[in-house]
Amino acid sequence: MAGEPQTDCLFCKIVTGDIPATIVRESATTVAFRDINPQAPTHVLVIPKAHYPDAAALAAGDPQAAADVLREAGLVAADEKITETGYRIVLNTGAGAGQTVFHAHAHVLGGRGMQWPPG
Repeated sequence: MAGEPQTDCLFCKIVTGDIPATIVRESATTVAFRDINPQAPTHVLVIPKAHYPDAAALAAGDPQAAADVLREAGLVAADEKITETGYRIVLNTGAGAGQTVFHAHAHVLGGRGMQWPPG
């Protein structure tokens, strides 16, 4: 069921503390932690504590939590001091777009120049 923790979900296990992560921020509805395979000098994932398989499902099922993820992504960027040089927030939706963990999450990337197009 959407919103409920999934026993086979890596990110749900990070939320519950069953799997360790380097947490950099936490709110009532989100957790932000360093990516274990960073693609930029700053690479932090911001996830909702509730389980939704992707960004579209999160936005439809809990618009406030979706807004919380984006707000926290901005706060992560400020904490990491990348707001002045610029940063990217990426939400991959579906395997074809590069999503590998099917729990909605935003990547906060910064600390280097970003190319366009991104794909």
